[in-house]
Amino acid sequence: MTAALAHRASRPLAFLTAALLAVSLAGCGVNNIPTYEESAKAAWSEVLNQYKRRTDLIPNLVESVKGFAEQERKVLTDVTEARARATSVQVPADITTNPEAMKQFQDAQNTLGSALRQLMVVVERYPDIKSGQNFLALQSQIEGTENRISIARRDYIEAVRRYNTELATFPGRLWKTALYSDKQPMATFDIPAEDTTAPKVDFSAGE
Repeated sequence: MTAALAHRASRPLAFLTAALLAVSLAGCGVNNIPTYEESAKAAWSEVLNQYKRRTDLIPNLVESVKGFAEQERKVLTDVTEARARATSVQVPADITTNPEAMKQFQDAQNTLGSALRQLMVVVERYPDIKSGQNFLALQSQIEGTENRISIARRDYIEAVRRYNTELATFPGRLWKTALYSDKQPMATFDIPAEDTTAPKVDFSAGE
């Protein structure tokens, strides 16, 4: 009977000890690696969402500027081909830990962005096109999407920096060795030079 009472009395003490240990470990950053990884994955999903939004807008945009002179139709071909390349790039499940796949994806998206900017430059030569309501609506949507892409990329790069730093520095290195040996650094990408000064992209400048 005495032993049973002693056993029951020890339960609250064991629970308290386990709780204190959990709090202590949390304070030492034991959960940082999975937490930062999930944040980076969420940021990557937003990058993909915004790139897809831009891709979906392009067919209607190209259709709205069919009035180009023959010698300037190459910009339409460039945009269409760049879109095709961007959508054909395979996005493997491990892309966030695969630097080569990340670079291929980034290069295709950068090419598409460059082709779009060139298209908008050419539109400046066609007042009837650039003042059309359909084009203006699409232009506004493209501008908004480019802005969101810039912000999403910036947030992803920062989330990856935080996660990779945790893996490489103390005490994160200890937790990686002890509990998260399967976790690998995540791949990032460079923000194009034209996007480093401000997130806002204004294709209508010069009107």
